[in-house]
Amino acid sequence: MKQYSSEQLMKGIHAYIGSLAYARDPQGLYDPIEYVLDMGGKRLRPVLMLLAYNLYKEEVERIYPQAAAIETYHNFTLLHDDLMDKADVRRGRPTVHKKWNENTAILSGDAMLILSYRFMMDHCPAELLPQVMEVFGQTALEICEGQQWDMEFEQREEVTVDEYIEMIRLKTSVLLAGSLRIGALLGGASDEDAEWLYRFGVKMGLAFQLQDDYLDVYGDPATFGKKIGGDILCNKKTYLLITALQRAGQEDRHELQRWLSATDVRPEEKIAAVTALYNKVGVADCCRERIDAYYEEGLQCLDRVSVEETLKQPLKDYVCQLMDRQL
Repeated sequence: MKQYSSEQLMKGIHAYIGSLAYARDPQGLYDPIEYVLDMGGKRLRPVLMLLAYNLYKEEVERIYPQAAAIETYHNFTLLHDDLMDKADVRRGRPTVHKKWNENTAILSGDAMLILSYRFMMDHCPAELLPQVMEVFGQTALEICEGQQWDMEFEQREEVTVDEYIEMIRLKTSVLLAGSLRIGALLGGASDEDAEWLYRFGVKMGLAFQLQDDYLDVYGDPATFGKKIGGDILCNKKTYLLITALQRAGQEDRHELQRWLSATDVRPEEKIAAVTALYNKVGVADCCRERIDAYYEEGLQCLDRVSVEETLKQPLKDYVCQLMDRQL
């Protein structure tokens, strides 16, 4: 059976998504959709779906519509996230609500959601359609739940680590996991294999998000792709902040809360002060340990998938590359 690398699959699905021309009127509805999908990105979720499918079958182009569906859905969530967050830029380009307006962002986002469901059903084998749509629908609903928790956390003074982990599982992990499960189901995997791949996706999604939290404070801007300290400046309740508040003694906790409530401060001063407090209470090591644990648990789930180890290698290589790990 032919095995594809993640790079080959990325090129294939990127070209396929680029070929999805929207000739329908009104163009004012469809132009923003093309604009969003043309921004590129890692195509992480469709590549994971194709890699899971390729564990069992080689004709990956057969599920390009489903892979395009998961990418369209993901970009729909980003479009609406940008609107809710009032973000001006996404991947170096103006967000839809800045380039057009808020009403366009809402309506074009709604159309993207509908299109993602249409793509998911396109040429999906009839016998698998109920399972595939059940996974997709449940995943979409859970992502909304995760987004709601995230918004509610912004208004709460106290958030526990367990609550935060559950929020990122819903907001981030389940879409990776759902992509893998759908790819496996379409490839003819057993229910047991599909479940282990789903769990693999959940664990890796948690590791990815915690690594993102970590890099926002400790990353190199040249390789991270954006300025560090953004989460600190907006008081975002990340794993690092929540853990720091829990681990800090009374004096350090008071100092950290003072910086969180400060309004008239220089950004670089706040970043440096909060980072110093993080270092003092040891949250960097805590975060790295949690990342490592999720990463190893994920690989253990992948080990349970009942296909030859050589067939798993492209998927394992891809995840290691994303996590900047060596096997």
